[in-house]
Amino acid sequence: MELYITELSKYFITLFIALYTLECFLVFRFQDEEKRRGSYIRQNLLMFLVHFSCFLVICFETGKLEYLLFYILQQILLFGTVVLFRMVYPKGNRLIINNMCMLLSIGFVILSRLSFEKAIKQFVIVTVSIIAGMVIPYFIHKLKFLKTLTWVYAASGIVALGVVLILGSVTYGSKISYSVAGVTFQPSEFVKIIFVFFLASALYESHDLLRVMLTAVLAGIHVLILVASRDLGSALIFFIVYVLMVFIATNQWAYLLIGGAGGCGAAVLAYHFFTHVQVRVQAWKDPFSCIDDAGYQITQSLFAIGSGGWFGLGLFRGTPDSIPFVEADFVFSAVAEELGISFSMCMILICISCFIMFMNISMRLQDRFYRLIAFGLGVTYIFQVFLTVGGGTKFIPMTGVTLPFISYGGSSVLTTLVMFFIIEGLYIIRQEEGEKRVKKKKRRRRTEYKTIPREDRAIRQEEFKEETE
Repeated sequence: MELYITELSKYFITLFIALYTLECFLVFRFQDEEKRRGSYIRQNLLMFLVHFSCFLVICFETGKLEYLLFYILQQILLFGTVVLFRMVYPKGNRLIINNMCMLLSIGFVILSRLSFEKAIKQFVIVTVSIIAGMVIPYFIHKLKFLKTLTWVYAASGIVALGVVLILGSVTYGSKISYSVAGVTFQPSEFVKIIFVFFLASALYESHDLLRVMLTAVLAGIHVLILVASRDLGSALIFFIVYVLMVFIATNQWAYLLIGGAGGCGAAVLAYHFFTHVQVRVQAWKDPFSCIDDAGYQITQSLFAIGSGGWFGLGLFRGTPDSIPFVEADFVFSAVAEELGISFSMCMILICISCFIMFMNISMRLQDRFYRLIAFGLGVTYIFQVFLTVGGGTKFIPMTGVTLPFISYGGSSVLTTLVMFFIIEGLYIIRQEEGEKRVKKKKRRRRTEYKTIPREDRAIRQEEFKEETE
């Protein structure tokens, strides 16, 4: 019986997530949230079908009651998040919330399969983070002084990273975290958001050469501290975000070219000065030549992805545990092995749809400060996805960053939730900007309408109505 359920569920799960992914892109046909309502409702239904199908297999495979109870708690959390957000923020963007919940549900599924204990911890962190994060859109919308805290953002980021460099514990050769009262924090995850706010605040009004050089110095300090801590994955994210935000703020191709050249030079230096970078590059170039040592992770990852095929082996049918740190750095490989390449590709497309919506929000915001924040957070998010998936598939050398919402990691999931809620706040600001533009246009058209001769008003009335809708 379990075999039949596992085999049939693979195809249903793939079908459900494929339809969900299709709806992610169909919503872009409309600009008005009300016109997207049908797609959002279908997304919610498909999300719960994917989640239910996966946990049905898990419960049959394990035969343990605690998995069923855990599934019920997850359903309450996900359903409550969707409904509560809609009630509290009727002007919010439901695609972002739906995708957030969908990715979280996938993370709960794969972590439940890999380590039930870690899945429980992740669930607790997500629950607390969502409850706390619900107020973020309100503060982003109401607190207008955020754009004036340029040097506070810079100092906070440098201090937070410096504390890790001095007091942080060494984990596999890198200083990336420290503990307070038994709770472990990874400050670089939180500083990513502060760093984006710093750049947006520094560049939204003035982006002359002096201001760009000053931000370059401060951004360089952030990156150098991360390099000294041997957190090269985060250093790369900070660097890319800086270069692209400066380019968008200034619209100067020279800065982009200089940044690209500087990045290539820094990569060469890192290769020559850090032995673990040389090891990772060797494992990337030819992992099978060192399969028993440095190439073991990536070769096991490739074996897992290859053995999964289009529809996967089925939950609890693969061997993802053979990949070291699979629940963090190589979770994409575990998903591909047991849920299939088709499922994994849909998961990536869901992440891309989030990025497209972030960019859509950024382009339509009038306030340059908010526009730069939306752009910076979008780049931070999608580049982290690229690094994780690219490293696990041998497209690029492994950088050791987590897959947002899917991988195990409290700091990572918390900061990603904060990013999504900040974007929601920016979307609400965008909606209100649009309403103000429409009201202003209507007032102007009404004034013009009064100046038209009475005999021509009937002809022009419909034209004015269409222009102001």
